[in-house]
Amino acid sequence: MENSDSHAGRCFCGAVEIEVQGAPEAMGYCHCESCRSWSGGPVNAFSLWKPGAVTVKRGAGEIRMFAKTAMSERQFCAKCGGHIMANHPPLGLVDVFAATIPTLNFQPGVHVNYQETVLRMDDGLPKFKDFPAEFGGSGEMVG
Repeated sequence: MENSDSHAGRCFCGAVEIEVQGAPEAMGYCHCESCRSWSGGPVNAFSLWKPGAVTVKRGAGEIRMFAKTAMSERQFCAKCGGHIMANHPPLGLVDVFAATIPTLNFQPGVHVNYQETVLRMDDGLPKFKDFPAEFGGSGEMVG
């Protein structure tokens, strides 16, 4: 994946600033009900990073966390409610929402949880019923 070495991001009000280093492990779209509800949109664009590649540069004290499930520890700014990232402990990865890091050259490679989609996307990318097998899913593809 061709991306510069680092990208800066921030919450909606700018109180929390983050930086990602290197290239993401994966990028794509999640169609699950939880991501749709959390993002306020029909699909959530994700970029997955190793935890060491993500640094909070400013405003760590403003970050709050909500975990509806053990899969996702969603983090947001206490001042503005702006979404920042989500830890995925079972995967050992951090999802920095693509909109949070605007200079990242977002190159989606996959759709996950496509069985729950409310917005069909005909883009030729693989569409997994849940997750790829290497991420604990069934690995089953859907159309």
